[in-house]
Amino acid sequence: MNTLYLPELLYHDGGFTPNAGVLVDGDGRVLQAPANIETPCDEIVRLPGKALLPGFVNAHSHSFQRLIRGKAESRVVSGNDFWSWRGTMYHSAAQLDPQDVYDVARMAFLEMALAGTTTVGEFHYLHTAPDGSPYEDPNLLGKQVIAAAQSVGIRIVLLRSAYFRSGYELPRDPGQTRFFESPRAFLENMEALVKAYPADSAGVRLGVAPHSLRAAPLDELKEIAAFARHRQLPLHMHVAEQIAENVACSREYGMTPVALLNKEQLLGPNFTAVHAIHISAEETKMLSESGTTLCSCPTTERNLGDGVLAADRAMNEGVCIALGSDSQAQIDPLEDARQLEYHLRLQYEQRAILDQIKGQTLAARLFDCASLHGARALAVPAGDLAPGSFADFFTVDLEDPSIAGNSAEDLLPLLVFSLSRSAIRDVVVNGRWIVREQRHELQEEIISRYQDLHRKVWTDAKAMGSYR
Repeated sequence: MNTLYLPELLYHDGGFTPNAGVLVDGDGRVLQAPANIETPCDEIVRLPGKALLPGFVNAHSHSFQRLIRGKAESRVVSGNDFWSWRGTMYHSAAQLDPQDVYDVARMAFLEMALAGTTTVGEFHYLHTAPDGSPYEDPNLLGKQVIAAAQSVGIRIVLLRSAYFRSGYELPRDPGQTRFFESPRAFLENMEALVKAYPADSAGVRLGVAPHSLRAAPLDELKEIAAFARHRQLPLHMHVAEQIAENVACSREYGMTPVALLNKEQLLGPNFTAVHAIHISAEETKMLSESGTTLCSCPTTERNLGDGVLAADRAMNEGVCIALGSDSQAQIDPLEDARQLEYHLRLQYEQRAILDQIKGQTLAARLFDCASLHGARALAVPAGDLAPGSFADFFTVDLEDPSIAGNSAEDLLPLLVFSLSRSAIRDVVVNGRWIVREQRHELQEEIISRYQDLHRKVWTDAKAMGSYR
C-alpha cells in the first residue's frame, strides 16, 4: 500500500517546494519525492499548514547521561573542567539497574523524537553490573537500550563501546567499573549482538565504538577495526576532545590521536571521529583525504568547556560534519547545527562564517549536518527523501510564532536559526507515526517512570559530592 504525504511545503534539494509531497511504500521506504496529487497512490495524508522535512540523525548519544542534566553546573558539585565533571557522571552510572537503563534511555529517546530525530547512534559503554561482574547475558544493558528505542519508535544504531583501561600508565578508575571488558569478551559480545540483530533490520543496526585511545590501546584498536571492516560496521571513537588527551597519546605513541590513526590506516569512510576539536590543519586534511566523518556535539562541548571546533577549516577541506547530543545537556538538533556557526562568530567577531564556503547556502549546509551527514556516519539510508531511503520525516507548523512571517524562499534559514522545538508537530519513522501533534502515545508513562528514577538516583544530594 503506497501512501502520499502531502504537506503545504516539502523540503527538497536545499529549498521548499509548494504543493509537493513524498510517496512511501508499504515497507516504509521512499518511492518518490517530490510527488504531487496526480501521483498514483492508495492513500493521501494531507498535512495543511505544515512543512515536511527529512528526519534528523543524532550520530552520538550517551542516553544514560540524561540523568545528570542540571546536576553538574556548579564548581562545588563537579569542579570546573571535563575531568572533574566525569565524577558526577560516574555517580549516576553506578546507580542504574537494567530497568533503570531502559527508563532513562526511553526518556532521552522520547525527547529526541519530539525534536524531530528519527535515528540515533547510541555510543553505549555501560556493560556490567555495578560491581563489574557480567550479567548472565553480557549484552543485557545494550539490549535494554535497544528495547527503549523500539518502545519510543526511534531507529537505533547501537555503537557498542570497547573500554579496556582508564588511560596510559593509570590505575583503573573505580568510577569506570561498569565500562570495562577484556578485548576478547568485547569481540565475543559483539558477535552475539550481530547474530541477534540482522544487518537488514530497519529499526536496529549495530556499530563498533572503541571509546578512545586512552581506553583502547593501539593493538586492541587495530583488532577491533579489522572486525568492523570485516562485518561492514561503522566505527566510531572519541578523538582529540581534550588537550590532555592529545598530550597522553603523544607520551604513549609519540604522536597525537589523529596522526596515529592516520599512520595506522584506521581512518576511512567507515570511521567517525567524535569531537576532533584539538586538531591541526594538517590533521584536518588527514580526515578529509581518508573520507572520515567528523561528529561534533556543540551543546555538550560548550557545556563541558571542551573548546570550539574549527568547522570552517573542516568544511573547506571537504570533511563531512555530523552532529550528536552526547551528554544530553540539551537535545535540540537545530541548536547543535546553529552553534557550529555561532561559536565561530564569537571567535572571529564576524557573522556568516560558514557562508563563505562554496557550494550550499549556509542554512542548507547546517541542515545537512543535522540529517544527511549523520546518516552517513551511521551507514543508514536516511537523512534525505531520496528514493529507497527510509521514510523518516517530521513536520513543522508554519503558523508557529518562532517562524511567523515565513515564505518558501526564507523558511530554511528561519528553521535553522530560529525554530522553537515546539513547532515540530509530527514525526514518522520508517513510514510509521511516532509523534502526532507534539504528543507521543507513551509520553506520560515514559516521563512518570523517569521522574521516579530521577528521585531514586538523586535522593541523597550529598552523594554527588563524593565523586568530585
